[in-house]
Amino acid sequence: MSKTKYSDKAQDKVGKVMHEFKEGKLKSSSGKKVTDRKQAVAIGISEAKEKGLKVPKKKKD
Repeated sequence: MSKTKYSDKAQDKVGKVMHEFKEGKLKSSSGKKVTDRKQAVAIGISEAKEKGLKVPKKKKD
């Protein structure tokens, strides 16, 4: 079973977003504080995609 591969810079971006989340400083696009860990990861991946970093495509079920 293969794992999905993220670039090192994409991993760094998600890591920085998670650090903000843990400090309670991460806000969603509506301006509200993010309280869900999965939402924080999704924000990090989304920001990495916007910068054009290597992020695997979403799996289709």
